[in-house]
Amino acid sequence: MNHKTRSATTTPVSLISQKVRDFGELVKFRLSLTVVYSAVMAYLIASTGVTNWVAVLILAVGGFCVAGAANALNQVLERDYDKLMKRTANRPLAAGRMTISEAVMLAGLLSIIGLILLATFNPWASFFGVIALLSYAFLYTPMKRISPSAIAIGAFPGALPMLIGCVAFEGELTSLAFALFAIQFFWQFPHFGAISWLGFEDYQKAGFKFVASQNGERDLTIGLQGFLYALCLVPVGLIPFLTGATGVVSAVVMGVLAIIYAWFGWNLYRSNDRKSAVMLMFSSFFYLPFALTVLWIDKI
Repeated sequence: MNHKTRSATTTPVSLISQKVRDFGELVKFRLSLTVVYSAVMAYLIASTGVTNWVAVLILAVGGFCVAGAANALNQVLERDYDKLMKRTANRPLAAGRMTISEAVMLAGLLSIIGLILLATFNPWASFFGVIALLSYAFLYTPMKRISPSAIAIGAFPGALPMLIGCVAFEGELTSLAFALFAIQFFWQFPHFGAISWLGFEDYQKAGFKFVASQNGERDLTIGLQGFLYALCLVPVGLIPFLTGATGVVSAVVMGVLAIIYAWFGWNLYRSNDRKSAVMLMFSSFFYLPFALTVLWIDKI
């Protein structure tokens, strides 16, 4: 019976299946899809006339490859620390199912493919792809073990997909491109504030200092910071309307969404409990897709 069980777990199909799952974990598949979503929505918001869906597909694949490469390099650099946290201990590098050379090779291939695809739009798109890749892997990643300012540093490459998507269509830096960048930039602070609150003990165990703490405990102002950054989304959400890119409807809806988002940050500051942190995290999942969809619908 044991022999049959061992044989079943080492079949070619099971090995291939495990390799596919490991690849998905290495590139952080779901996170990379959010990058693709942001870039594609920015492209659609910026676009005029008939949408070129082939270009959208190229942008999506290119964005996914660059994001996947950055995530792979992140895991190469953090493999020893990932072993110390429950949620990351089973990642392919941390668990020993993948070698460093394999991960680096995959990251290299993905980055080359991704940057070439972005370059088919214009030099700006490829340039910002390079900046996003390098700043995420080699600036944000090591900074996480040094200072809580890592969240602000990481928000920069985290918001670049919006800029990439916008310049991919427009071919230049515009007020709309900066507005979309700013929306995703400020959105990240409440989002990662909630995540840092929920994963505080795990992060502390692995030595990550990007989670602000007071005497070894959670920083009580995490919710307040989220509240203030979410409020920044109110004026930022007005920029597309003020520059004539979108209409008044999206400006009003964006303002309402930002205020609701800010309320969840204030609720975490007031209650400072797990339920409030979870509510803030889930509100962040709703804010961005709703906001971008409203901008796109208002544009068309």
